[in-house]
Amino acid sequence: MSKINIGGQAVLEGVMMRAPRSLAIAVRRPDGEISIKSEMVIPLSERFPIVKLPILRGAVALFSSLIIGVQALNFSANEALAEGEEKEELSSWAIGGTMAAAFGFGILLFFIMPLYLTKLLVPVIGDSNIVFNLVDGVIRVAVFLIYIIGISRMSDIQRVFQYHGAEHKSIFTFEAGEELIVENVRKYSCLHPRCGTSFLLIVMLVSILVFSLIPKLWPFYMKAGSRIFLLPIIAGVSYEILKWTAKHDSHPLVKLVISPGLALQRLTTREPDDSQIEVAIKSMQVALDLNAGHKDDRLVV
Repeated sequence: MSKINIGGQAVLEGVMMRAPRSLAIAVRRPDGEISIKSEMVIPLSERFPIVKLPILRGAVALFSSLIIGVQALNFSANEALAEGEEKEELSSWAIGGTMAAAFGFGILLFFIMPLYLTKLLVPVIGDSNIVFNLVDGVIRVAVFLIYIIGISRMSDIQRVFQYHGAEHKSIFTFEAGEELIVENVRKYSCLHPRCGTSFLLIVMLVSILVFSLIPKLWPFYMKAGSRIFLLPIIAGVSYEILKWTAKHDSHPLVKLVISPGLALQRLTTREPDDSQIEVAIKSMQVALDLNAGHKDDRLVV
């Protein structure tokens, strides 16, 4: 069993793999060739030891993953273009703007809108703080599921989900210590206990508990603002839960706890074909070669 934890992300027509000190993005070009981009990465915890603290490390990991993810998507979008189509790398400002827009949309859709809808239902559900937060949480999870189901019907997203499956299968193969070849990778599951999809579900559930601490007499704008303020804490707590369950996923009780997250992954992963598995393998091999044997505690895959 390998001692190095490796994570990744599906991108357009490819996979990004992240080792402790390196990352690699492999993208299948329209001509069939696999384009590779790789780079060394200095762990933020080496420059700022405070980042290693529980809770804080999860919040930092979330925002770090967002930055790297947008950059990976930018590269894959350009490489997946047909020959002759104009390619343009996003500037740092453009990437920052894209992140801010995506982050703002996510907060509005999954946190502010459910709060507003629940507020409208107060005449029906009453003013109990417990009931209010339960209804708010149910609406939030429902919106999340509807969103996932909705985008999963798009053909381009279905291909991304296939690469997501290839990513998970490759990581399972690496964790089992087997050779990274298509025949070995193909036999593994698309559902991984450390998946970012499971992390998002944990965030939704943890937020129900955390938001229940917000006084019910606060006006709407204060409740909405406090949710944004508490999001890093929620992400940090969710990260620690995911980290712990990943280490104990063989225990029957833990298996029961992580089962909803694995079930949700059935919506965000698809069985990949061999050519997609080849891309995931290439990305992992390049990341591991560049990593040169270093290790850390990277978690979300």
